[in-house]
Amino acid sequence: MPSSSSSSPNNYSTKILASILFAILLILCAGAGYGEAQLSPTFYDEDCPNATSIVRAVIEEALQTDLRIAASLTRLFFHDCFVNGCDGSILLDNSSTIDSEKGAFPNNNSARGFDVVDNIKTALETACPGIVSCADILAISAEESVSLSGGPSWTVLLGRRDSTTANRTAANEALPAPSFTLAELKASFAAVGLDTTDLVALSGAHTFGRAQCQFFSDRLFAFNSTGSPDPTLNSTYLETLSALCPQSGNGSVLADLDPSTPDGFDADYFSNLQVHYGLLQSDQELFSTTGADTVDIVNSYSANQSAFFESFVISMNKMGNISVLTGTDGEIRLNCSKVNEDSYGSSATLIAEY
Repeated sequence: MPSSSSSSPNNYSTKILASILFAILLILCAGAGYGEAQLSPTFYDEDCPNATSIVRAVIEEALQTDLRIAASLTRLFFHDCFVNGCDGSILLDNSSTIDSEKGAFPNNNSARGFDVVDNIKTALETACPGIVSCADILAISAEESVSLSGGPSWTVLLGRRDSTTANRTAANEALPAPSFTLAELKASFAAVGLDTTDLVALSGAHTFGRAQCQFFSDRLFAFNSTGSPDPTLNSTYLETLSALCPQSGNGSVLADLDPSTPDGFDADYFSNLQVHYGLLQSDQELFSTTGADTVDIVNSYSANQSAFFESFVISMNKMGNISVLTGTDGEIRLNCSKVNEDSYGSSATLIAEY
């Protein structure tokens, strides 16, 4: 059979069609609210080439005195992206025009690491003033935190800009709760364009960090108002948790999300679910919901850490593209906790979204 010439009319038409389809795809992505076509891994290469290494250095220093900070910074990125997209809105303090997301139930006295973000911003403003957004700081911090804890490293897509509003109402409604059923978890993730694989992979971030007793104590004593413990809890684990979090005890006491390797990023989270050592109901639901399609995914990640890492990276980049602000939208905040008009001391005219 004769070989086809690279310059044949059919081949040329195919290339033209492929180029058109690719251009259409870029336009659709840009307009879809996920920003994939607009973010770039080289966004700061010219104006702030050392941005990632600066972020990493500040986190490394923070880890010397606070082993929890890597998980806390990763959680900040999650909680930012699930509310109006990855726009740094979770970092804004209350003001005359801002009803801070920090006061939302999922974040109040729970979300932490804001001081480290401020330190990162200060270092970046010294090196390259007015260049790196707070939203991108959160994205880079999540990757560096995971990497420094033994997890995967990946190329972070950059170019997000910062919001000038916060949305406490949305934070109370959009963030998945620790008591969510699997159906509720799926609905929460689907609302921001994430599927079941994303749900399981991203839940794997609970392989490090801590949770307060108040977020799971009902499982120990009165699950679903039954007056009995959650039947999916391992009995030995139940005894351990009941001693740590006695009924009517201090709800702010901390428990390891992963009792085997609490500060390392690995696949132990999934192995824990298989033996009913999931700390939060929302964790254990992934494995203990009868007939759930998440069970096979949990088993796969438990058996193959590399598969988990690969999926986690894909899902983190996917989540990191949710409703990003790019181009001339938003701003580059000079202070991550304030919109620029407040930072300059002038009267703000921005209205918080509800």
